[in-house]
Formats: sequence, C-alpha cells, structure tokens
Amino acid sequence: MNRRVYLSTGDMPEEWYNILSDLPEPLEPPLNPATKKPVSPSDLEVIFPKPLIEQEVSNERWIKIPEEVLKVYSIWRPTPLHRAYELERYLDTPAIILYKNESVSPSGSHKPNTAIAQAYYNKISGIKKLTTETGAGQWGSALSFAGNVFGLEIVVYMVKVSYENKPYRRILMETWGGKVFPSPSTRTNFGRKILEKDPNNSGSLGIAISEAIEEAVGDKYTNYSLGSVLNHVLLHQTVIGLEVKKQLEIEGLYPDVVIGCVGGGSNFAGLALPFVKDKIEGKKNPRVIAVEPKSCPSITKGKYTYDFGDTAGMTPLLMMHTLGHEFMPPSIHAGGLRYHGMAPIVSKLHKLGLIEARAYSQVEVFEAGVIFAKTEGILPAPESNHAIKAAIDEALQAKKEGKKKVILFNLSGHGHFDLKAYDDYLYGRLPDHEPTEDELEEGFKSIPAL
Repeated sequence: MNRRVYLSTGDMPEEWYNILSDLPEPLEPPLNPATKKPVSPSDLEVIFPKPLIEQEVSNERWIKIPEEVLKVYSIWRPTPLHRAYELERYLDTPAIILYKNESVSPSGSHKPNTAIAQAYYNKISGIKKLTTETGAGQWGSALSFAGNVFGLEIVVYMVKVSYENKPYRRILMETWGGKVFPSPSTRTNFGRKILEKDPNNSGSLGIAISEAIEEAVGDKYTNYSLGSVLNHVLLHQTVIGLEVKKQLEIEGLYPDVVIGCVGGGSNFAGLALPFVKDKIEGKKNPRVIAVEPKSCPSITKGKYTYDFGDTAGMTPLLMMHTLGHEFMPPSIHAGGLRYHGMAPIVSKLHKLGLIEARAYSQVEVFEAGVIFAKTEGILPAPESNHAIKAAIDEALQAKKEGKKKVILFNLSGHGHFDLKAYDDYLYGRLPDHEPTEDELEEGFKSIPAL
C-alpha cells in the first residue's frame, strides 16, 4: 500500500454510468410550465444539442465516452485517490480516510468532466457560442477551458458576490477566452428587472441561469450549458466514482461511508452514483451522505415538489428538493452551493432512502478545511470543506465506537482562489446564517401550484 496515494495503473473509464437504468422507480418527468405536461425532447432543442438531450432522457446503463473527450480527459485523468494519513493521525481515529482529488484538473475542480463533454457535443452540432452561469467560478472556469479546447465562444454570468470577491476566478476564465459579466447584469431584460427592484442585489445562481438562458434563446448558433442538476451533467461526472472503484479494487478496500458536498449535486453524484448502484443491486450497503450549507438547505429543509430551475421561471418544471426559485441565499463563500434546488436524481435518491443528507454552518466547515490544510497540505475549496467536515465527524464517531471503517469523500476542488474566504475565517470575520422559518416560507411562496 502506497504511503501517500492510491492510483490505478489501468486506464480511465471509457463509459459513463447512467443510474436512470437502475432506479427502483423512474424520475418524475420535467413539465412544460405552460401546459403542465411532460416536455418533449424537441422542446429542449432551443438551448441544448440533440446528443445531450438524448443523454438526458436515456435509460441505457452505459454510454460510451467519445474518443475526442477521452483525449482531453487524459490531460489530468485518472485523478489520484489519496489516503489522509496525517488527518487520521491528528484525529487519532481507527478509520481509514480516503479522498478523490479532483482539484488536479486544469481548472482546479471536478467541473471539466462535464464541461469538456458538453463543449464537444455542442461543437459537433454546429453551435458557435455557449452561455452559462457560475457561482464560485469553478464551472465558469471549466467551461471557458473547454470552449478554448473546442473553439467555442463562452459567455459567463457570474453571481455578483462571487464576481466581486473572487477576481482571480474571473481572470482565469478570461485567460481561456471566456467573457465574464456580474449577475444580475444590465445585458439582459431579466437582469435589468432585478436591478430596478434592488440595485445592490448580490445575485444568485437562479438569476444567473435566467440571464444565460435569455441570451441563448435569441440566437440559433448559441446554446446554454449547465454545470450541475441535469441528468446528463451527473452522467458525465460518474468518471469520478468509476475510477475510485477501480482504484479501491487494487487495494482490496470498499467504503463504509461515501461523502460529497452538494449545491446542485454534480460532484456528489459523480462520486456516489456508482456506489449507489451497488446498494440498489444489493451487493454492498455503504452509507452515502450529501452535505449542504445550513444557509441554503435545499434537501434538509426544502420541499420535494415541482419548481423552476431558475429565478425567472424560464426552465421546465423539475421534481426536486427546493427552497423556492425566488429564494435568495445569503452571501456565503461556498458560492457553488448557493442554489435553491437539488438535482432531480439526487432528490429522488434521498426520497427513496438510498442517501442521507446533513447541513453544516459556514464557520464549522472552514474550521474543518483548515485542519485538512494543516494535516494534508492541500487548501480545499469552501464547497469541499463541507465534505471534509462530514468525514471528520464520521472518523471521530468511528473512534468513539472503536470501529475501523473506510470513509471516502470527494475533494471537489482546491481553494487557491478562495484566500479571501480563509482570511475572513482566520480573522473572525466569517458570519454564519441559517434561514428563519419566515425566510423559508417566503421562498416557498414562489413554488408554482400545479
């Protein structure tokens, strides 16, 4: 067993895993908000290319990864699976703590796994420009990188609070050729409408999605690209969990606990879905834990119902855990987790009892992130700190129970562009906020009646 890292000597997966083929019951279909009837694939062709629409609705268990995508993946994949020896020693735990290190990608997170795929499918479909949103900047960075690879123009609407707090993410996007605008912006009708009501609006992923979609629908050579939530996005991310399973087989290990942070659900699903497959088939029964911020608790305090994926109500209605599409989360540093809803697949798995969910406050996850940085030497993204906190808690519980369990989590990205957040934590300027019942109820009012 290597001292620092497990790494499969084999190749990366050549197929994505589609959990839709194995769900105990099917997902509720997306609905047309006007007719309240299931949307047809043709309804989605205004903003998505046909290959991605086919993946979105496919029930095929294994979907081949195109050679052109594998070629770009090979720049950084397979990613290493580390054992956190120093963190284990610090916690004095009998648990084995493992983490999949997705921070080694060109843009520093798991996001290129789907950005490369989406850019490729749009390119071969004749699209010239992609619009998108980004919270912390990880998705916008990944799509800008992918656009550069495949020769696509990229326009990114970046949530204003992140645009202001994370200028180096913007610079990274612009270095790869992306055009970045703070959202809400004056470029779109919806952005101007928001700013008329509140000139100081700090933005949200829901608002940024609305702006990106509005721009995309006005040009037949422009499509919209989403970095989380949708089925095809989660599909592309399963390279993470499939690689881990190969790497663990080499060492003869299998996780007792699988952990990932959740905003829209993509990095969590990418790691977890291949293990959920084992649960469904009755082969193994790991606990699978989705971790979200208390400030935006879509699974732990949201409603499981149909809602819009964006603030303006331009998307189809999705069956998901939601706080209401007009819910405005506070300006936390884990910008990638500031989303009002949860991926339909992740929501369904929680409803079926196949996964668990928990929420943490901002200060306690940064405390966990600093412990990880001091012991393992990697500065994690604020989003990843949520998974680290849960892993630490599980390891301490194993110590209390005297059990040697295997804990696996996804280090979804590094925190090199998040130093202001760490500065705020280290100097006591990091606030905690948990929405009150009144704030939650206000958000729920925006959920459409069916």
